[in-house]
Amino acid sequence: MKSGWRLAWLCLAGAALFGAFLTVETSPVRAQETTQETNQEQDIRFDNGYCLGCHDGETAGISLSNIELPSGEILDINVHRDTYESSVHGQLEMSCVLCHTDISEFPHDPIEAEDLRDFAVSNYTACATCHDSQYSATHDSVHGAALLAGNNEAAVCTDCHGAHDVQEATTRAPAIQRTCENCHFEIYTAYQDSVHGADLFLAGNPDVPTCTDCHGVHDVEGPAVAGFHLFSPQICADCHDDQELMDKYGISTDVFDTYVADFHGSTVVIFEELFPDQETNKPVCIDCHGVHNIASADNPNSQTFRANLLGTCQRCHPEATTNFPTSWLSHYQPTRENTPLVYYVNLFYRILIPLVIGAMLLWVIVDIFRKLAARRKEVASA
Repeated sequence: MKSGWRLAWLCLAGAALFGAFLTVETSPVRAQETTQETNQEQDIRFDNGYCLGCHDGETAGISLSNIELPSGEILDINVHRDTYESSVHGQLEMSCVLCHTDISEFPHDPIEAEDLRDFAVSNYTACATCHDSQYSATHDSVHGAALLAGNNEAAVCTDCHGAHDVQEATTRAPAIQRTCENCHFEIYTAYQDSVHGADLFLAGNPDVPTCTDCHGVHDVEGPAVAGFHLFSPQICADCHDDQELMDKYGISTDVFDTYVADFHGSTVVIFEELFPDQETNKPVCIDCHGVHNIASADNPNSQTFRANLLGTCQRCHPEATTNFPTSWLSHYQPTRENTPLVYYVNLFYRILIPLVIGAMLLWVIVDIFRKLAARRKEVASA
């Protein structure tokens, strides 16, 4: 009898152990299945089709009601699939939620922006997720400084690149100018009529400078930045000191070299070396030629046109008279045809100085040999 009870207890214990074993073995499998189901649900939400199922009115056959913000402005929340898929992000098949990280559930949390500008400023920071270096550079720019100072109208990433329609960045194209035009219309108009702008828009010349060539791309600088005015000749030199580029258009690179060599340029170079954060008291290129309205010297509207040159000089030299500008040789080396007097004076000194220095060196050498010969004679006679 006792052996029967013992056998029954052993069977129950074995069954309990077997059940526990099954529980231990099957629970990870069940957990994995549960995780897979959860991931599958999340993957559906991460898929752009999940978002565009509602937000692409053309494909979904529905039109989402646009949101009226407290300001009364209307926020369009419809995104066309073709527009996004043709963008650089769409071509990379990037998920919507990579930018819209605060949206995970449906219905979405209400939008807290007061107006359209507030919405743009509060969402552009999503760009930092993938473009941290460019995003950081904007904080050191005039746009970033204005934004940090409380100016909500300062340009942010999406103002220049767009939001769902971001395209490949270009380096030299009218599109760059027209992007800047959105905020800087008056400057754009002045540039459009300048010697650079006219060549870009009318002739399609890719070599002329655009806004970003002079002001930078993400680290945009302007007159408000200390040292920008002082170092601006280096911006001009990027093109005008390029021998190959200037030869292409028959422009002399003496333009930059002669400026650096004259009194104005030499003083500016000294300021660059000794006082990089101090404003120079001597004119740089843009002081004489203009900034965005630069015109050819033979254009009657140019600040460097001969009839207008006196007025340009009088900005720094109010006592200048009619003949004052004639002392300027322009940005070219003196020649026998144009400035014979200056040419021959320069030639005279180019010959005289080497002759004088050469004669002095010859006299020193002869004197040394004479003294050495006299010393040997003294030694021999002793």
